[in-house]
Formats: sequence, C-alpha cells, structure tokens
Amino acid sequence: MTSPVKTRREGAVLEITLDRPKANAIDLQTSRILGDTFAAFRDDPDLRVAIITGEGSKFFCPGWDLKAAADGDEVDGDYGVGGFGGLQELRDMNKPVIAAVNGICCGGGLELALSADVILAADHASFALPEITSGTVADAASIKLPKRIPYHIAMEMLFTGRWLDAEEANRWGFVNHVHAADDLIAQAWDMARLLASGPPLVYAAIKEIVRDAEDSNFQDTMNRVTKRQLKTVDVLYGSEDNAEGARAFAEKRDPVWKGR
Repeated sequence: MTSPVKTRREGAVLEITLDRPKANAIDLQTSRILGDTFAAFRDDPDLRVAIITGEGSKFFCPGWDLKAAADGDEVDGDYGVGGFGGLQELRDMNKPVIAAVNGICCGGGLELALSADVILAADHASFALPEITSGTVADAASIKLPKRIPYHIAMEMLFTGRWLDAEEANRWGFVNHVHAADDLIAQAWDMARLLASGPPLVYAAIKEIVRDAEDSNFQDTMNRVTKRQLKTVDVLYGSEDNAEGARAFAEKRDPVWKGR
C-alpha cells in the first residue's frame, strides 16, 4: 500500500507531503505516520528545517477524515506521538517548520498549519474552521487562533465557519506571505534553505522560550532564561556556536554554524 506521507530530503531540509487522495484528509493511521515522520525529523541532527505541504493544487488538508470516522475511526483514538496531524502536540520540536498551504486548508488542516512556525500560502488557498456546522469544536484552533490574530476575527471564524481567502489570511497575520501557486514550493524551499543556513541552537532556544512564555508572565520566563533554566538556552550559552557568533562578528566574516 502506498504511504499517505511522502518525504524529500535535500541537505538539511526535509519536505513532508501529505498525499492521501482525494482530499488529503487525515485518518488515525495517517496521523500516526505524520507523527513518526516529524519525530524522526526532530531527532535527526543533520536535519534543520521541515516543510509540510499537501499533494496537488486543490487541497492542503481539510482535517479529520469523516469517512474514516464513519467506518470506525474514533475521534478520540490514537493519533500518534504528535497528536492530530503529528505536529501540534509533539514535544521538544525545536526546529523551524514551514507550512506551504497549496489549497483548501480547513478544520484540522488549519490546526496543522497553525502548528508550523511560518505559513506560506498559494494565492488561491482558502482557510476556515467549519466544525461548527457539524456540531463539534475545533479544539486546538480554539486555543491557538485567538492568540495569533485579533480575538474578534478568530471568534467569528470559530462561531460561523466562514472562509478566508489567502489575502485576508495574510492581512490578519496568520499567513506570512502569499505566492503564485506555481511558485509556492520553490518559495518554501528558498525560505527553508535560508533558515537551514542559520544557527540551529538559537532556533531551538527561541522556540523553547516562546513555548515557555505562553504559560508564564514576562518576568518569570526572563528569569528562567537568565538563570539558564531552559535546556536549550543552557546548551546555547555554553556552545561553540555561541562563541563562533561573537568571533565572526569581531572578525567581520560570516559565521560557520556547527550546531554544537
């Protein structure tokens, strides 16, 4: 059986493509495969950046596979190591992830995109949280979206299920850039290569600080940073890369990041 998740590796970048016709919907098995794929990316020291996208031009991901649910997949079943979609509950994901949204992105598919660090969208992409129309809740989006965009816009999306086009999603700030459809993946790779050339230990520290700050006030997180109580910060401050950054600046040259 063909895997619903395809990967392409080039240098320090891993492209992960959800390929499950007809619409790239996620069932329990696909979620577990995605989780294993993201966990392997997280744990591979030679990989620095991931891209998540969908096969084709019509769908990024519409979320939960309702046909699979009708056939017995339980909504509270085993989604795998990273929770639904393999990413949003994956612990210690301290590497940049780019979502390249190439079409319809709704429900759990939007929650998957929101779990990335950067969202690029094709100019024909569209976004919605239609769970309200089927009498259920977009749980992860209810937590995340009001923190990412204006509260009233997020609540309108959650309450009504209305669709946003790529331009409006960009205007409200949960899409970084909008690109022509045939240029989307190339643009995602350009950004991934740019990030892959940067300091991986700094990225890791940024991501842990941001996560810590979500559940803490400013001073408490700052105290944990300055006292090196966050693992990634402690590793960074004692690393070769930290010394290399200062040395390269003083020597007026580009730094060479080793990730150690």
